[in-house]
Amino acid sequence: MLIVDDHPVVRNGLAALLGTVEGYEVVGEAADGAEALAVAAERRPDVVLMDLAMPRVDGIEATRRLTAQRPGVAVLVLTMSDDDASVLAAMRAGARGYLLKDATQQEMLAAVRSAAQGQLVFGTSIAPAVTSLLMPRDRPDEEPFPQLTPRERSILALVAEGLGNQAIARRLAVRPKTVANAVSAILVKIHARDRAAAIAAAREAGLGGGTS
Repeated sequence: MLIVDDHPVVRNGLAALLGTVEGYEVVGEAADGAEALAVAAERRPDVVLMDLAMPRVDGIEATRRLTAQRPGVAVLVLTMSDDDASVLAAMRAGARGYLLKDATQQEMLAAVRSAAQGQLVFGTSIAPAVTSLLMPRDRPDEEPFPQLTPRERSILALVAEGLGNQAIARRLAVRPKTVANAVSAILVKIHARDRAAAIAAAREAGLGGGTS
C-alpha cells in the first residue's frame, strides 16, 4: 500500500493504523502526486490512498496517470473535499473509491479491503452524490457556460483535454500569461474551486471530449 498526502502527520497516522493490521503492508509514502508516481513505479503497490489537494501534481492528475500506467492498481481517494465536481473528477480519473478524512478507522479499513478486492467504494456521506452524478441528465441545446466568452470557452475545452497553459498558448498562438489570466477568469465565472474542478465541470458539460 502507498500513502499519498502532503501532510506528514496524516501519512504517519495512516501508516501506523494500517501497519498494525494483519494483511496490510505500507510499502511507501509520498508527499505529492509526482512523488507518488515515482514511488509507485518502484514499489508497485496494489492499493494507493490518494489525497486530492497537493502541490506539483494533484491527486486527480496523479490518479489518471497511475491508473493509465497500471490499470490493476486500486486508487482510494482520501480527502476533505466532498463537492460533486471532485467526486466526478476522481471517478473519471480511475479512482476505485472515495472516502472523506472524517471516516472512522473501521470505515477506512473496510474501504481499503473492498478496493483491493476490485469493488467500488464510497463513503456513506458521498454515496448520494455519486448516485446523483450517475443519473442521466437532459442537456439543453444551448452552448455550455454562456457566461464565458467564445475564447474562454475554447480555453476551457483545451483545459478539459488535459493541456497545460504552455500547450494551450502554443495551440492558440498567444502568450502563456494570457492563458493563465483567462483560466483564472474562467474559474471565477464558473465557480470552480480549482483547475481539477473546472475540468470535471467542463467534461460533464461535454467539453474536452468527456473522457479521462
